[in-house]
Amino acid sequence: MAEGQHLIIGDLVVQPPLALAPMVGLSHSALRTLVMELGGVGLLYTEMLSPKRLPQENEKISPFLIRSQQEFPLFYQLALHEESLIEKAVEKVHALGAQGIDLNLGCPAPQLRRQGAGCTLSKNHNAVRKILATLRRRTRLPISVKIRLGEQLDEVTYLDLCRTIEAEGADCLTVHARLNGEKFCRKPRWEWIARTKENIHIPVLANGGIFTVEDARKCLQVTGADGLMLGRGGVARPWIFGQIAAMISGKRVLRESLTLSNVYRRFTELLTLRFPPERRLGRLKEFTHYFACSYAYGHQLASSVQTSVSFTQAVERAELFFLENEQIIIP
Repeated sequence: MAEGQHLIIGDLVVQPPLALAPMVGLSHSALRTLVMELGGVGLLYTEMLSPKRLPQENEKISPFLIRSQQEFPLFYQLALHEESLIEKAVEKVHALGAQGIDLNLGCPAPQLRRQGAGCTLSKNHNAVRKILATLRRRTRLPISVKIRLGEQLDEVTYLDLCRTIEAEGADCLTVHARLNGEKFCRKPRWEWIARTKENIHIPVLANGGIFTVEDARKCLQVTGADGLMLGRGGVARPWIFGQIAAMISGKRVLRESLTLSNVYRRFTELLTLRFPPERRLGRLKEFTHYFACSYAYGHQLASSVQTSVSFTQAVERAELFFLENEQIIIP
């Protein structure tokens, strides 16, 4: 990727070419807003959405659809597996004012596998072809697709899937550089993303194993990707997008001094603003599990929040942790 380059997905210009990944329980309005406020992210995604339930969801109260005007541009990720579900799901996404639609072909969750969605659908290239063709006919919005490397390392099958995705009108492909069954502890195979770039012409986002600016730099060097998608790394360090954007552009990020505790407090404020009381604690626990990694004794923060029985108690326990631990300043 050339220095300072932006990303073009369909008719959408994404700058900087950095995306916050769709993550169950994490890629909701509060996290998306926090990342936007800290700067450097160019594209946002919703959590994975059920195309069957989506048409009936109320965007004013659904934790999956609540959104502020600040969260832009936003792609809505669909876990499609039946062509019959596409029309109404797309109509709903249009009504919600989406900037794009993402097709999930990478999630290895057992429930999705049983439905024939996610990474299971990716094995049936003919079904992928039909679903993408139908989706393309139903919308003029940019379409992105997220995949893994497959059930096993098979270059012919993998590249056939990538070419099928491009041929049926997708505007962007995100590759999570692990096999379908591999856990996050497995080092990602970034070199396979480089092979993807050599064989298709639509933009490619690299995903997997990016937790630091140096990770981002190395990933771009190895893959030649058009942009990066951060998942867990963007939760653990929501300010990292600004740091990576500065690396890409060569320009320093100008902002007020931040501490980890203030970032955490802002996240709890956003949870309070966006969600009713019964929806806050679970999302705070999910976030804290990753965010706590930035502290030397972060397991104490994570444990105290995980064992809390209410949102108020969790926030109070977090404040006690911050009082007893050094206030780490974010560079």
